[in-house]
Amino acid sequence: MIERSRGYLKSRSADSAPAESIELEQQGFTVLRNVLNPEEVEQLAAEVSEVYEQYESDSQAVGRTAEDNEMFRYEMLNRSALCQKLVSNPLILDLIEPLLGQDCHVIANTAWRNPAGHPGSHGGQNWHIDAGPHIPLAEGTSWPVEIPHPVFAIGSHTYLKDCNLEDGPTGVIPGSHLSGRFPPNEQTMDDELEFEGQGVHPLIAKAGDVAFFVSDVWHRRMPTGENDNGRFFVQIHYGRRDIAQRILQTERCHQLSEAAKSRAITRREKTVVGLHQAFFYDG
Repeated sequence: MIERSRGYLKSRSADSAPAESIELEQQGFTVLRNVLNPEEVEQLAAEVSEVYEQYESDSQAVGRTAEDNEMFRYEMLNRSALCQKLVSNPLILDLIEPLLGQDCHVIANTAWRNPAGHPGSHGGQNWHIDAGPHIPLAEGTSWPVEIPHPVFAIGSHTYLKDCNLEDGPTGVIPGSHLSGRFPPNEQTMDDELEFEGQGVHPLIAKAGDVAFFVSDVWHRRMPTGENDNGRFFVQIHYGRRDIAQRILQTERCHQLSEAAKSRAITRREKTVVGLHQAFFYDG
């Protein structure tokens, strides 16, 4: 647990933190129930659905099909007042601020609408982590149990419809954020993947619940069943103040003059001045 003091980060006691914050830190995930009431869910779902009607798919993800692209809408807080309100929901902030600091901010905000019977073929189907690992560890080493593992970014899913096992919920591997490694390349689609004896835990949720997961935890969308009803949720990624926002891709949002931008020719010349290709968190 951390807090900002005189401009610096310092350790803080977990005694005053919500139980869900502690679970998120220790297990890598948690679910906060009934964050939104049914009326709020209905209003947010309607406004998000309107964004799907007003805006065409704008994903630039490499290798993603047009059908998969249609499932997503980006920069939602720019496009929906209710999504912006959701971002600063006190119940959400009370949970994440003990881990990211009270000046943490949104780094990405995406709506997901997976149609029933269409699991998609995008990278989220594979076991992965969202960037990082932020503290890489070599094979054969482990994080000291007596030191809380720092958290740099947290993903959240605010559910606009129930998400049951047959709907292909997000699955997480408890404690895998402590590994300091990404999932094994040879097991990216393995439903039986484990970390230190822990298998997959599906994030089952009702409309109005919010699921949270540390960016370093191994996770994926689980396979759908015969009674798949699809998924519909707003995803918000929060990061420490020191982590750059990724709401817009750097080709659209950067701090360069046109002259400086034109002088960057090679890929490394571009990335070193802040012009990065789309990757995790980017649209």
